[in-house]
Amino acid sequence: MTHIDRSIQPTPGAAPIINLGTPITHSLPNGLTLLIVENHQLPQVGIRLSLDECPELEKEKKGISDLISLMAGNGSTSINKDDFNEEIDYLAATLSIAPNGAYAQVLSKYFPRVLALIADAALHPNFTEEDMEKEKARIIQSIRANESNAEVIMKRVRQTLRYSTAHPYGEYITEAQIATLTLDDVTNYYRKRFVPNNAYLVVTGDVNPEEVITLVNEHFADWQPYSEETPALYIPKNVSETQINFIDLPSAVQSEIQVTNLIDLKMSHPDYFPLLVANSILGGDFGSYINMNLREEHGYTYGAFSTFKTDKWTKGVFNIKTSVGNAVTAPAVIETLKEVKRIRTEVVSEEKLAQAKAQYLGQFVLATERPQTIANYAINIKARQLSPYFYKNYIANINAVTKEDVQRVAEKYFQLNQMRIIIVGKKDEVLKDLESATFEGEKLPVYLFDSYANQL
Repeated sequence: MTHIDRSIQPTPGAAPIINLGTPITHSLPNGLTLLIVENHQLPQVGIRLSLDECPELEKEKKGISDLISLMAGNGSTSINKDDFNEEIDYLAATLSIAPNGAYAQVLSKYFPRVLALIADAALHPNFTEEDMEKEKARIIQSIRANESNAEVIMKRVRQTLRYSTAHPYGEYITEAQIATLTLDDVTNYYRKRFVPNNAYLVVTGDVNPEEVITLVNEHFADWQPYSEETPALYIPKNVSETQINFIDLPSAVQSEIQVTNLIDLKMSHPDYFPLLVANSILGGDFGSYINMNLREEHGYTYGAFSTFKTDKWTKGVFNIKTSVGNAVTAPAVIETLKEVKRIRTEVVSEEKLAQAKAQYLGQFVLATERPQTIANYAINIKARQLSPYFYKNYIANINAVTKEDVQRVAEKYFQLNQMRIIIVGKKDEVLKDLESATFEGEKLPVYLFDSYANQL
């Protein structure tokens, strides 16, 4: 009988290649790009319309895109919303339409009709004064209801502090702005922003490509482009020193904590895959550095995790998120920073590296089984100018990441000297400890802000 040494990990075989299918591409004269991915395993079709428009400041009209999100998809100028929704239900389809696109899932035999309905509703929306006033009231009610919601306050303040109100991502909605919006504002904004110039229509599943091309030309050829010079985007910057930005919420029973910095990284950059692995090790799953420290070792929280996201139009974002009791807010912040320092300065173990890769790749493989994923990947390759082999070689690129790569990108992108530590909590129970807390022998500067990111 052959003895097996279970302390030695088996040598992995060659990384599989994920074949998502090469899209058939067809361009319409109005700028719309059609991508078709055939898959005849199931009698169903996914339809994804995505607008790749540069974000634009809404300024005094802020909230108009949110208003349109609530109004879109309620029929068209030729079909009222009740008949429209009834037909969608009858066809057993799922359909959603928003200012930045549309998505539908339907049985293949009903694909032609659902595509026609999407085109009609998206290109000829049924915007009415009555619906607008109802949705305005709903938004205002939501604003009022969330005045003391720690998570809502955190999201708003975080975005504004990251980007400032000079950038579209840093703008926030007020009740006064919503109240002044008119139906002309809605229709003009939609006409300017919902355009085919940089739009992608992805059809995946059980379809005949020639039929799809014919139908898309029939329903989308009259979609009119709109050309207007877009102002240059404000370029956000990280803070010059790691600091605590505190927002007082007297009713808070726990502190919402987010530790964040901007990262200058695109998906096409060679550092993208090492950073995926580094983030997974730091805070990407249950066994990550941050979660094991804050949850398992200290019992400060039910969960702590980190993410990073790239963005086509501006800098990407690294972010750590957790919620802790008021009494342990300060030590939770310090322990989080310790784990960031750890991954920046210590080489990760081979075992931890292998676990992180396996965890991440498992999620990736599962995701590729969803039609929406195929659509997203096809759009990403075009819109973000990625290699056509980006996703086919995804697994191999993850497996190629080394321990040294992890430490290198962590040091480069997890910028421990330029992080905002944003906290929404109860000042009377938290602030004193934060002001006296030290990291590496130095106190962290604390700055106070209101719930709309205005410094006090």
